[in-house]
Amino acid sequence: MVTAPELGAVAFAVRDASRPLVVLGPSLGTSVTAVWHDVVPLLSDELDLLGWDLPGHGTAPAVAPGSLDALTVENLATAVLGLVDRAQDERGDPGAPFWYAGVSVGGAVGQQLLLDVPDRARGALLCCTAARFGEPGAWHERAELVASAGTPTQVTAAAARWFAPGFLERAPDVGTRLLASLQAADRFGYAAVCGAVSRFDVRARLGEIGAPVIAVAGGHDPATPPDVVGELAHGVRHGRLVVIDAAAHLAPAEWPGRTAGLLGDLVGERIG
Repeated sequence: MVTAPELGAVAFAVRDASRPLVVLGPSLGTSVTAVWHDVVPLLSDELDLLGWDLPGHGTAPAVAPGSLDALTVENLATAVLGLVDRAQDERGDPGAPFWYAGVSVGGAVGQQLLLDVPDRARGALLCCTAARFGEPGAWHERAELVASAGTPTQVTAAAARWFAPGFLERAPDVGTRLLASLQAADRFGYAAVCGAVSRFDVRARLGEIGAPVIAVAGGHDPATPPDVVGELAHGVRHGRLVVIDAAAHLAPAEWPGRTAGLLGDLVGERIG
């Protein structure tokens, strides 16, 4: 049995019920602040924005060895919903619907929320994600390596996977911010999330999702290439695929203006 995962919460702009609430989710190995840092200022005047961090990442506490070995994306979605409920109470809007935007495993959590609480999750921007992330064996190998040797073992591979060619030269500050969040992530939290990703597969359930979905793919993303993201976009009832040719696996960090515009389109605000 899994101990309920303790997540971090980042209230980027949580005020009252006069604005739509958008929940922002991170990618494995990143903090939500590192990923969405340049998107938040483009949206915070018109939207309330609540971020969450994976176990052992960002603002979340370290994870005890073995405590989350059976972690699932469903567990993460339940924990995120708890954070949303508390934020909605603070906003004077308990139980109200919300919008969601997440990257990679954060996008998997978004899919789970769309399935689990269709009356609450009004729509989602799902970036560089999938309904299933490859074969479980590769995730198990990565989890074992990180649990024994730490997250710095992943920096070189992450840099190649996360950023399109030339991006690190053009925006070294963004790359440094994200790779630093990876190195700071707790090794047992990272390994536990690898396990959750290895068990995630909602391909057969995508047709149950009736809320609007914009699925964003990076043209240079080796982890969730456009054809994989396209399966998600075309599998839900009201999906739209957007391919950002010059992005890789962290599209919101590489293209914050484009991401903010898409999220504004989804929510219905005039934000660009």
